[in-house]
Amino acid sequence: MTKFSSYVVITPARNEAEFIELTIKSVVGQTVPPLRWVIVSDGSTDGTDDIVRKYAADHPWIELLRMPERGERHFAGKVLAFNAGYECVKDLPYEVVVSLDADISFEAEYFSFLLQKLAEDQALGLVGTPFRDPSNLSYDYRFVSVEHVSGACQVFRRECFEQIGGYVPAKGGAIDRIANIASRMKKWKTRTFTEKSYLHHRQLGRAQDGWLRASFKDGAKDYAVGAHPVWMLFRMVYQMSKKPYIIGALALVCGYVGSYVRGSERPVSCELVEFNRQEQMRRLKEILTGQTLRSHFSP
Repeated sequence: MTKFSSYVVITPARNEAEFIELTIKSVVGQTVPPLRWVIVSDGSTDGTDDIVRKYAADHPWIELLRMPERGERHFAGKVLAFNAGYECVKDLPYEVVVSLDADISFEAEYFSFLLQKLAEDQALGLVGTPFRDPSNLSYDYRFVSVEHVSGACQVFRRECFEQIGGYVPAKGGAIDRIANIASRMKKWKTRTFTEKSYLHHRQLGRAQDGWLRASFKDGAKDYAVGAHPVWMLFRMVYQMSKKPYIIGALALVCGYVGSYVRGSERPVSCELVEFNRQEQMRRLKEILTGQTLRSHFSP
């Protein structure tokens, strides 16, 4: 039998009083609890801290770390909060580090399942599962590669996380995409296991934005990680099949092209851009030749 790895969890939380108790109950109820869970309150003002303190009083492996308030909300701030939590656990004897959002919930065997996958395959560096949101929306894994692990819950082998240098503090987002690509660039396997899922209680990417602005930002994120123009053309066509249909696809492309025209600086290296484009062209070939669909529907 393979043994479970010891793991730590880090959760940046900014005004998450609405959902964080659901997340806490999920972690507290795990069949394999973490060695330490650092919840980093990123200047919360809505009672998030009080909820965390209530559970920390009964579970000494839960730690609340308070960050000072900041006026600007961006993804780089989330990374800074994560890094502050990471400093609290760096000297602990763990093998796996989990980045966990404060607005999701999952079943009691969730982490034991993913730890087992890491134990069974030493080449795996980053694992996760699909999510469902309040509208029951999830990725279509006929077209979204199972190599992509969504950012709300990313489970890293410690060695992998250290090799990629942790998360990149990109203000515009895409920090989860960058971590995925960087892990594979370092020769680690990344994998979403579709046998389980978690519930994302807030519609992903739309905490502060409407559909069109979120689509625009997605296009800008694609530019940030160096998406191939041909890939974006096919992505636009695919987006036309989903609400808000044509206007959503146009917003996506405008976000990408707008970043290109402005000459926006990418937060990643030229090597990562080239690696990402090579992967996208390989995947596009597999989709167009039906290899992805055959793999998806095969027993």
